[in-house]
Order: sequence, then C-alpha cells, then structure tokens
Amino acid sequence: MRKFGSALQLGILIAGLSASSALAGETLDRVRKNGVVVDVLVNDYPPFGYINDKNELDGFDVDVAKAFADRLGVKLKLETPGWETIISGKWAGRWDVAISSATPTEERAKVVNFPVVYYSVPAVLVVNKDENQIKSVADISGKRVGVGTGSSYEAYVNRNFVIPGKPPVEFPFSDVQAVPGDETVNFQNLALGPGVRLDAIVASLGTAQGQIDATHKIKVLGEPLFAEPNAVVTDKGDPEWDAEVKRVITELKADGTLAKISHKWFHVDITKYAE
Repeated sequence: MRKFGSALQLGILIAGLSASSALAGETLDRVRKNGVVVDVLVNDYPPFGYINDKNELDGFDVDVAKAFADRLGVKLKLETPGWETIISGKWAGRWDVAISSATPTEERAKVVNFPVVYYSVPAVLVVNKDENQIKSVADISGKRVGVGTGSSYEAYVNRNFVIPGKPPVEFPFSDVQAVPGDETVNFQNLALGPGVRLDAIVASLGTAQGQIDATHKIKVLGEPLFAEPNAVVTDKGDPEWDAEVKRVITELKADGTLAKISHKWFHVDITKYAE
C-alpha cells in the first residue's frame, strides 16, 4: 500500500507540474491567437485614465497601453470594470493586463502580480492658491484633506501607508479628517476657496499639475511627501506572461517611448524614476 501510495502521489505531482507548465504561457498564447490584448484601467483618474470630451478613454495610461499593444504587434481593447475588481485578482482570463497606475503593496501582491514598475511619481500636498494658514504638511492636523477613495493617499493621511522595501514613511501630523472621493470632485471643491469644502488634498504630482493648469486656483505646497512606484498588474499564475510584460515595458522605457508619452501629459519624464 505504501508503494502504491507513493507512486500515486508521484503521478499526481508530475501531472500537477505538467499542468502548471501548460498554463505558464496561456495568456501570451491567447493574445497571439486573438491578435488582441485586453487592458483594464480606471476611467476616473485624470490625467492617467479618464473620459475625454469626445467620450473616449484617454490619458497617460491609455497611451502607455497603446504603445504596449503596438510593441506586441496586436490590437488593444480597453475595459473599465472598476478599481476594486481589477485589484482583487481572479480575472479568469477575462483580461490580460492592467496598465492603471497601481501601487504595489504587500496585501495586493497576495492576489495579483506586479511584473514591472513603469513610473514613480511624487505625492504632494495641494492647497488653494489663497491658503495662508497651512504652511507645511504638519499643519493638516485636524483639517479636512481630500484623497482618492481607496488610494495610497488615503492610507497616508490615515497614517497607515507603507511602501514595501522602502524606509518607513513619516507622518508629521495627527487626527486628519480624510475626505475620500473622486479626485476631480475633490479638486473642484478645493478650488472654491480655503476651507470652503476642503482644506487640502494629497495627490500625485502629475494629477495636481493637471488641475493647476486647468483651474489656476490651487498650488502645490512644500516638498514631495513621498514617491510611490506604479506598476503594471497581471493576474496570478502565468510567469511567462509576466516575463513578456516586463520585457515589453522595459523596451518602451529604454527606447524613450515612455518618456515621450510622459512629456506629452506632464511636461516632465515621470518614468525615469521607475525602479
């Protein structure tokens, strides 16, 4: 019985390894067969991903996705199932990749993969241009601070933000009243005046600069708070696809394609800080 059991266990192990090998290139095979790569992203995070005046998906992440598909030699299909759905994993082959400004965290890495970082952008404190009480981030204690719902900026103002593999983030404030919501709405509220609906916002420099250019009613205050990496997301279980995603993004960075896209949207190269 022991010999039979050992043989059976060995057979199961071999079968399992064979199945894993067969699945390793499943996504890449599907993309090549269909001639289409399906990218998921959010549509409420300008200027990275949003609906433009022509009712089309537009933004930095959209352009990166287009370059990614072109380099693969396939067409691009964009879908927007919602941030929580994207970052929860278990895509079941519905989507191939998420180029959607995702910050890698230990919790997220339990359910999805982050094969390559494609940009890293500073987080900044934004206030109304007429603000004169808030001099630095230390002054947001007790204030109403707008943040994107479920974002790393929300975690930051709640003092529970960690960047894996980086030194601890400093929190020189306390008892902040985080006001999570749509970032565009947050900026609109801040533009109404100091303390009218919000006292400040914590957001990415890229997003803040876009809003500064659009409204001329807000400003960045002080030095960057921290710099967070943003990575491409894939579902678990396909290392060959992860390797291909990393190869393509690395090539786009090396030949200047990502820098060109960044300059189009931000007038600076946010991809040069990618690690």
